[in-house]
Amino acid sequence: MASSFTTTLSKPLKTLHNTTLFSNFPTLPFSSFSFPLSSKSNSSTSYPTLSTKSSSVRASAATPKEAATPKEAATPFASIADDRVKKVHSATEFDEALKAAKDKLVVVEYAASHSQNSKKIYPFMVELSRTCNDVEFLLIMGDESDDTRALCAREKVEKVPHFSFYKSMNKIHEEEAIGPDQLMGDVLYYGDNHSAVVQLHSRDDVESLIEQHRGDGKLIVLDVGLKHCGPCVKVYPTVVKLSRQMETVVFARMNGDENESCMEFLKDMNVIEVPTFLFIRDKKICGRYVGSGKGELIGEILRYQGVRVTY
Repeated sequence: MASSFTTTLSKPLKTLHNTTLFSNFPTLPFSSFSFPLSSKSNSSTSYPTLSTKSSSVRASAATPKEAATPKEAATPFASIADDRVKKVHSATEFDEALKAAKDKLVVVEYAASHSQNSKKIYPFMVELSRTCNDVEFLLIMGDESDDTRALCAREKVEKVPHFSFYKSMNKIHEEEAIGPDQLMGDVLYYGDNHSAVVQLHSRDDVESLIEQHRGDGKLIVLDVGLKHCGPCVKVYPTVVKLSRQMETVVFARMNGDENESCMEFLKDMNVIEVPTFLFIRDKKICGRYVGSGKGELIGEILRYQGVRVTY
Protein backbone atom coordinates (compact mmCIF):
# COMPACT_ATOMS: atom_id res chain seq x y z
CA MET A 1 0.00 0.00 0.00
CA ALA A 2 1.44 3.36 -0.99
CA SER A 3 2.28 5.59 1.92
CA SER A 4 0.58 8.93 2.31
CA PHE A 5 1.86 12.13 3.83
CA THR A 6 0.33 14.96 5.77
CA THR A 7 1.35 18.51 6.56
CA THR A 8 0.97 19.42 10.23
CA LEU A 9 -1.14 22.50 10.89
CA SER A 10 -0.37 23.22 14.52
CA LYS A 11 1.56 20.38 16.14
CA PRO A 12 3.63 17.40 14.97
CA LEU A 13 2.38 13.85 15.17
CA LYS A 14 4.23 11.32 17.22
CA THR A 15 3.41 8.59 14.72
CA LEU A 16 2.23 9.00 11.14
CA HIS A 17 0.33 6.08 9.63
CA ASN A 18 -0.68 5.47 6.02
CA THR A 19 -4.21 6.37 7.05
CA THR A 20 -5.77 7.87 10.14
CA LEU A 21 -9.30 6.57 10.54
CA PHE A 22 -11.68 7.71 13.23
CA SER A 23 -14.00 4.70 13.29
CA ASN A 24 -15.46 5.97 16.56
CA PHE A 25 -15.56 9.59 15.46
CA PRO A 26 -18.67 11.15 17.02
CA THR A 27 -21.67 11.82 14.81
CA LEU A 28 -22.21 15.55 15.10
CA PRO A 29 -25.33 17.44 14.05
CA PHE A 30 -24.36 20.05 11.52
CA SER A 31 -25.90 22.78 13.65
CA SER A 32 -22.77 22.44 15.81
CA PHE A 33 -20.98 24.40 13.08
CA SER A 34 -22.96 27.45 14.13
CA PHE A 35 -21.42 27.95 17.57
CA PRO A 36 -20.60 31.64 18.02
CA LEU A 37 -16.97 32.40 17.25
CA SER A 38 -16.79 34.76 20.22
CA SER A 39 -17.02 31.81 22.60
CA LYS A 40 -13.52 30.69 21.72
CA SER A 41 -10.68 31.37 24.13
CA ASN A 42 -8.28 32.25 21.35
CA SER A 43 -9.85 34.81 19.06
CA SER A 44 -6.78 35.55 16.98
CA THR A 45 -5.94 33.48 13.92
CA SER A 46 -2.38 32.42 13.27
CA TYR A 47 -2.05 31.37 9.65
CA PRO A 48 0.48 28.61 9.03
CA THR A 49 3.35 29.49 6.74
CA LEU A 50 4.19 26.65 4.37
CA SER A 51 6.98 26.75 1.82
CA THR A 52 7.99 24.33 -0.89
CA LYS A 53 11.55 25.67 -0.88
CA SER A 54 14.13 25.42 1.86
CA SER A 55 16.58 27.96 0.51
CA SER A 56 16.18 31.58 -0.56
CA VAL A 57 17.15 32.87 -3.99
CA ARG A 58 19.30 35.92 -4.69
CA ALA A 59 18.36 38.40 -7.38
CA SER A 60 20.94 38.79 -10.12
CA ALA A 61 21.02 39.45 -13.82
CA ALA A 62 22.90 36.23 -14.54
CA THR A 63 21.45 33.56 -16.80
CA PRO A 64 19.43 31.08 -14.69
CA LYS A 65 21.12 27.76 -14.04
CA GLU A 66 19.52 24.41 -14.71
CA ALA A 67 17.73 22.68 -11.85
CA ALA A 68 18.42 18.99 -11.37
CA THR A 69 15.76 16.62 -12.74
CA PRO A 70 15.82 13.05 -14.10
CA LYS A 71 17.41 12.77 -17.53
CA GLU A 72 15.17 11.98 -20.51
CA ALA A 73 15.08 12.83 -24.20
CA ALA A 74 14.31 16.50 -24.81
CA THR A 75 12.20 18.05 -27.55
CA PRO A 76 13.35 21.40 -29.02
CA PHE A 77 11.05 24.33 -28.21
CA ALA A 78 10.71 25.33 -31.87
CA SER A 79 9.34 21.94 -32.94
CA ILE A 80 6.21 22.13 -30.76
CA ALA A 81 2.92 23.68 -31.86
CA ASP A 82 2.13 25.87 -28.87
CA ASP A 83 -0.37 28.53 -29.88
CA ARG A 84 -1.87 28.62 -26.37
CA VAL A 85 1.46 29.45 -24.75
CA LYS A 86 2.40 33.13 -24.90
CA LYS A 87 6.09 33.98 -25.25
CA VAL A 88 7.13 36.90 -23.07
CA HIS A 89 10.22 38.96 -23.90
CA SER A 90 10.33 41.70 -21.25
CA ALA A 91 9.07 42.74 -17.84
CA THR A 92 6.58 45.09 -19.49
CA GLU A 93 5.05 42.28 -21.56
CA PHE A 94 5.00 40.06 -18.48
CA ASP A 95 3.13 42.62 -16.35
CA GLU A 96 0.67 43.29 -19.18
CA ALA A 97 -0.04 39.55 -19.56
CA LEU A 98 -0.72 39.17 -15.84
CA LYS A 99 -3.01 42.20 -15.89
CA ALA A 100 -4.92 40.92 -18.93
CA ALA A 101 -5.50 37.54 -17.25
CA LYS A 102 -7.43 39.24 -14.41
CA ASP A 103 -8.44 36.53 -11.90
CA LYS A 104 -7.48 33.58 -14.12
CA LEU A 105 -4.62 31.32 -13.08
CA VAL A 106 -1.41 32.18 -14.96
CA VAL A 107 1.26 29.48 -15.21
CA VAL A 108 4.73 30.77 -16.09
CA GLU A 109 7.62 28.57 -17.14
CA TYR A 110 11.05 30.15 -16.88
CA ALA A 111 13.33 28.24 -19.25
CA ALA A 112 16.66 28.55 -21.05
CA SER A 113 17.81 27.45 -24.49
CA HIS A 114 20.67 25.42 -23.01
CA SER A 115 18.45 23.61 -20.50
CA GLN A 116 17.55 20.05 -21.45
CA ASN A 117 15.19 19.83 -18.50
CA SER A 118 13.29 22.90 -19.71
CA LYS A 119 12.83 21.24 -23.08
CA LYS A 120 11.59 18.02 -21.48
CA ILE A 121 8.85 19.58 -19.37
CA TYR A 122 7.69 22.12 -21.96
CA PRO A 123 5.64 19.66 -24.11
CA PHE A 124 3.61 18.73 -21.03
CA MET A 125 2.85 22.38 -20.34
CA VAL A 126 1.75 22.78 -23.97
CA GLU A 127 -0.56 19.77 -23.61
CA LEU A 128 -2.07 21.26 -20.45
CA SER A 129 -2.62 24.55 -22.26
CA ARG A 130 -4.80 22.73 -24.81
CA THR A 131 -7.06 21.19 -22.18
CA CYS A 132 -7.23 23.95 -19.55
CA ASN A 133 -8.91 26.81 -21.39
CA ASP A 134 -9.47 28.77 -18.17
CA VAL A 135 -5.72 28.97 -17.46
CA GLU A 136 -3.18 31.26 -19.15
CA PHE A 137 0.32 29.92 -19.93
CA LEU A 138 3.47 32.00 -20.39
CA LEU A 139 7.01 31.05 -21.46
CA ILE A 140 10.04 33.16 -20.58
CA MET A 141 13.43 32.23 -22.04
CA GLY A 142 15.78 33.53 -19.36
CA ASP A 143 18.84 33.61 -21.62
CA GLU A 144 17.09 35.25 -24.58
CA SER A 145 18.14 38.84 -23.88
CA ASP A 146 19.14 41.35 -21.23
CA ASP A 147 15.43 42.10 -20.75
CA THR A 148 14.51 38.50 -19.94
CA ARG A 149 17.57 38.13 -17.69
CA ALA A 150 16.47 41.24 -15.82
CA LEU A 151 12.95 39.82 -15.52
CA CYS A 152 14.31 36.58 -14.04
CA ALA A 153 16.36 38.62 -11.58
CA ARG A 154 13.30 40.66 -10.59
CA GLU A 155 11.26 37.51 -10.00
CA LYS A 156 14.20 35.90 -8.14
CA VAL A 157 14.53 32.99 -10.56
CA GLU A 158 18.02 31.45 -10.52
CA LYS A 159 17.38 27.93 -11.80
CA VAL A 160 15.33 26.52 -14.67
CA PRO A 161 12.91 25.03 -15.31
CA HIS A 162 11.09 27.16 -12.76
CA PHE A 163 7.30 27.44 -12.60
CA SER A 164 5.44 30.31 -10.97
CA PHE A 165 1.67 30.55 -10.52
CA TYR A 166 -0.16 33.87 -10.41
CA LYS A 167 -3.71 35.04 -9.77
CA SER A 168 -4.85 38.67 -9.91
CA MET A 169 -1.20 39.66 -10.53
CA ASN A 170 -0.10 38.02 -7.26
CA LYS A 171 2.28 35.08 -7.07
CA ILE A 172 0.51 32.28 -5.20
CA HIS A 173 2.93 29.38 -5.68
CA GLU A 174 6.22 28.39 -7.30
CA GLU A 175 8.12 25.16 -8.00
CA GLU A 176 11.52 24.12 -9.34
CA ALA A 177 12.53 20.96 -11.21
CA ILE A 178 9.08 19.35 -11.19
CA GLY A 179 7.76 16.54 -13.37
CA PRO A 180 4.60 16.29 -15.49
CA ASP A 181 2.44 14.83 -12.70
CA GLN A 182 3.37 17.58 -10.27
CA LEU A 183 2.76 20.26 -12.91
CA MET A 184 -0.67 18.84 -13.71
CA GLY A 185 -1.49 18.67 -10.00
CA ASP A 186 -0.46 22.28 -9.47
CA VAL A 187 -2.54 23.50 -12.42
CA LEU A 188 -5.62 21.64 -11.20
CA TYR A 189 -5.14 22.68 -7.58
CA TYR A 190 -4.53 26.37 -8.13
CA GLY A 191 -6.72 26.90 -11.18
CA ASP A 192 -9.58 24.48 -10.72
CA ASN A 193 -12.60 26.18 -12.25
CA HIS A 194 -13.53 23.42 -14.65
CA SER A 195 -14.24 20.38 -12.47
CA ALA A 196 -17.23 19.14 -10.50
CA VAL A 197 -15.49 19.94 -7.21
CA VAL A 198 -17.42 22.64 -5.33
CA GLN A 199 -15.12 25.43 -4.14
CA LEU A 200 -15.92 26.62 -0.60
CA HIS A 201 -14.57 29.88 0.78
CA SER A 202 -16.27 30.27 4.17
CA ARG A 203 -18.26 28.53 6.91
CA ASP A 204 -21.44 29.87 5.30
CA ASP A 205 -20.51 28.12 2.04
CA VAL A 206 -20.15 24.83 3.90
CA GLU A 207 -23.48 25.18 5.67
CA SER A 208 -25.18 26.16 2.41
CA LEU A 209 -23.82 23.06 0.65
CA ILE A 210 -24.94 20.83 3.53
CA GLU A 211 -28.41 22.35 3.51
CA GLN A 212 -28.62 21.92 -0.25
CA HIS A 213 -28.13 18.16 0.10
CA ARG A 214 -30.16 17.64 3.24
CA GLY A 215 -32.33 14.57 2.87
CA ASP A 216 -31.09 13.48 -0.57
CA GLY A 217 -28.84 10.79 0.92
CA LYS A 218 -25.76 11.91 -0.99
CA LEU A 219 -22.34 11.61 0.64
CA ILE A 220 -20.41 14.88 0.76
CA VAL A 221 -16.62 14.54 0.67
CA LEU A 222 -15.05 17.76 1.91
CA ASP A 223 -11.34 18.07 1.05
CA VAL A 224 -9.70 20.40 3.57
CA GLY A 225 -6.18 21.62 2.75
CA LEU A 226 -3.83 24.58 2.60
CA LYS A 227 -2.71 26.68 -0.35
CA HIS A 228 0.93 25.56 -0.31
CA CYS A 229 0.48 21.98 0.89
CA GLY A 230 2.40 19.48 -1.27
CA PRO A 231 0.34 16.42 -0.22
CA CYS A 232 -2.88 18.37 -0.86
CA VAL A 233 -1.73 19.09 -4.42
CA LYS A 234 -0.61 15.48 -4.85
CA VAL A 235 -4.01 13.95 -4.10
CA TYR A 236 -6.18 16.63 -5.75
CA PRO A 237 -6.12 15.19 -9.31
CA THR A 238 -7.67 12.05 -7.81
CA VAL A 239 -10.39 14.18 -6.21
CA VAL A 240 -11.09 15.88 -9.55
CA LYS A 241 -11.23 12.53 -11.36
CA LEU A 242 -13.57 11.01 -8.79
CA SER A 243 -15.85 14.07 -8.94
CA ARG A 244 -16.41 13.34 -12.63
CA GLN A 245 -17.01 9.62 -12.12
CA MET A 246 -19.08 9.32 -8.92
CA GLU A 247 -22.43 10.96 -9.58
CA THR A 248 -23.88 9.99 -6.20
CA VAL A 249 -21.08 11.72 -4.27
CA VAL A 250 -20.63 15.49 -3.83
CA PHE A 251 -17.00 16.62 -3.74
CA ALA A 252 -16.03 19.96 -2.23
CA ARG A 253 -12.80 21.72 -1.27
CA MET A 254 -11.72 24.36 1.22
CA ASN A 255 -8.29 25.92 1.77
CA GLY A 256 -8.02 26.59 5.48
CA ASP A 257 -5.58 29.47 5.12
CA GLU A 258 -7.70 31.36 2.59
CA ASN A 259 -9.29 33.54 5.26
CA GLU A 260 -10.18 33.69 8.95
CA SER A 261 -13.57 32.04 8.48
CA CYS A 262 -11.97 29.00 6.86
CA MET A 263 -9.31 28.75 9.56
CA GLU A 264 -11.92 28.94 12.31
CA PHE A 265 -13.85 26.18 10.56
CA LEU A 266 -10.75 23.95 10.62
CA LYS A 267 -10.30 24.63 14.33
CA ASP A 268 -13.94 23.81 15.04
CA MET A 269 -13.59 20.52 13.18
CA ASN A 270 -10.36 19.72 15.07
CA VAL A 271 -8.38 19.53 11.83
CA ILE A 272 -4.70 19.55 12.77
CA GLU A 273 -3.29 17.90 9.63
CA VAL A 274 -3.91 18.33 5.94
CA PRO A 275 -5.17 16.99 3.71
CA THR A 276 -8.17 15.93 5.81
CA PHE A 277 -11.32 14.60 4.16
CA LEU A 278 -14.58 14.99 6.07
CA PHE A 279 -17.45 12.64 5.14
CA ILE A 280 -20.84 14.23 5.66
CA ARG A 281 -24.33 12.90 5.03
CA ASP A 282 -27.72 14.38 6.00
CA LYS A 283 -26.14 17.21 8.03
CA LYS A 284 -23.99 14.83 10.09
CA ILE A 285 -20.28 14.08 10.01
CA CYS A 286 -19.97 10.31 9.70
CA GLY A 287 -16.16 10.06 9.54
CA ARG A 288 -12.90 11.40 8.22
CA TYR A 289 -9.71 10.34 6.47
CA VAL A 290 -6.35 12.04 6.96
CA GLY A 291 -3.71 11.55 4.27
CA SER A 292 -2.94 11.72 0.57
CA GLY A 293 -3.07 8.04 -0.35
CA LYS A 294 -5.19 7.66 -3.47
CA GLY A 295 -6.19 4.06 -2.85
CA GLU A 296 -7.01 4.68 0.79
CA LEU A 297 -9.14 7.71 -0.07
CA ILE A 298 -11.13 5.78 -2.68
CA GLY A 299 -11.56 2.92 -0.22
CA GLU A 300 -12.91 5.23 2.46
CA ILE A 301 -15.37 6.86 0.06
CA LEU A 302 -16.62 3.43 -0.99
CA ARG A 303 -16.89 2.36 2.64
CA TYR A 304 -19.10 5.33 3.49
CA GLN A 305 -21.12 4.53 0.39
CA GLY A 306 -21.89 1.14 1.88
CA VAL A 307 -19.40 -0.88 -0.17
CA ARG A 308 -17.45 -3.41 1.87
CA VAL A 309 -13.75 -2.73 1.54
CA THR A 310 -11.00 -5.07 2.76
CA TYR A 311 -7.56 -3.57 3.43
